[in-house]
Amino acid sequence: MKQNRVDAVLQNLEQMGLSQMLITDPLAIFYLTGRMIQPLERFYGLYLNRRGGHKIFINLLETVPEDLGVEKVRFSDTDPVLDLVAAAVDSREPLGVDKNLPARFLLPLIERGAAGGFVNASLAIDRARAVKDEQERALMRRASQLNDMALEQLRPWITAGVSELELAERLTKLYRELGADGTSFDPLVAFGANAASGHHWPDDTRLQPGDVVLIDAGCIYKGYCSDMTRTYVYQRATDRQRQVYEVVRRANEAAEQAVRPGVPLRELDQIARDIITEAGFGPQFTHRLGHFIGLEDHEFGDVSASAADAAAPGNVFSIEPGVYLAGELGVRIEDLVLVTETGCEILNALPKELEIIG
Repeated sequence: MKQNRVDAVLQNLEQMGLSQMLITDPLAIFYLTGRMIQPLERFYGLYLNRRGGHKIFINLLETVPEDLGVEKVRFSDTDPVLDLVAAAVDSREPLGVDKNLPARFLLPLIERGAAGGFVNASLAIDRARAVKDEQERALMRRASQLNDMALEQLRPWITAGVSELELAERLTKLYRELGADGTSFDPLVAFGANAASGHHWPDDTRLQPGDVVLIDAGCIYKGYCSDMTRTYVYQRATDRQRQVYEVVRRANEAAEQAVRPGVPLRELDQIARDIITEAGFGPQFTHRLGHFIGLEDHEFGDVSASAADAAAPGNVFSIEPGVYLAGELGVRIEDLVLVTETGCEILNALPKELEIIG
C-alpha cells in the first residue's frame, strides 16, 4: 500500500464526515496499492476504514504479491463475494462508494442493508490524485520527455503526400520504440482545414504544401500519461497562419507564466481567453484552457471559466489554447505544467516558435 496516498484519502473522507469507503475503480486501487488488476466483469474492491481493518477483495484468478500491505479476501467465481463485502462493512455507518461502482454490485449491497446509507465519495480519491507525490512527478516528467522525443523523431516523416493516418501510426510505433507503455489516447493528426476540428480523427487526407499540421498526442510511462499539442506549417506559411499561430502562442505562454500556488484556475483560462478575444478570435476558442492529468489523460479537475479550485503544489494540468477557423485552419499549442511551491515547471521542452517543416 502507498501509505501517504491512503492517508490522503482517509483525511478527505474525514472532511466529508465519512469513516469508510469501498473503492472499485481499478486505476484508483492501483494508485493506492501499486498493483494493477483488470477484473473484467468480476468484483474487485478495496475497503478503507479510518479506524483500520482495510481489506482488498480479489478473485482467485488474479496473482498478487504477498506483501501487498493490506488484508486480502480471496474468493472464487462461485463464492458469495457481496456477502463477504457486507460482512466487512460497518453496517451502522454510511459507506462512501466511488462513481465506478457498477449497479450490479451496488444494488445488492443496498438490498442487504450493508451500510447505514451510501454516499458518492469519489472526491476523496479524486482530490488525492490531483496532488502528485514525488514518485508521480518523476514518472510524469519522464512520460512528457518521451512525448517530446517521439514528436521530434516524427518530423522527418512529415513529407508531401503522407496521410494523417500514416503519421499517427508512425507516432504510435515511436512511443513503443522509445520505451513507453503505449499511447494515453489515439494520436490526433490533422492537416489543413481538418485542423479546424478540435478533435479531428486522422484519416486518409494527404499533406500538401501550405497545410497546417496539428498533432495532439501522448504516451503512457509506468501508468502515467503525457499529452502535448504542436502545430506546424508545411513548406510555406501565409500571413493568416502566422497571425493565428502567434496569438495562440502568446495565450499559451501568458497563461503558463501566471501558474503558481493559489492562483484561481479560472483566472488562467481568462488570461489566455482575453488575449485570443482581443485579437478577434474569441468565438473560435471553443474549449476550456486545460484539464488535469495523471493515471488518466483527463482526470478530475479542469482549467476553465467554471473551475472553482485554485492551483496547488503537485497539480499537473494542460495549458492548451486554440483557435479554429472552419474550412480554413486550426492552431493549438499544449504543454503540461506541474505546479511547484513557487510557480510551475513546464514538462514539455519542444520549441513553440512557428516551425515551417520541409
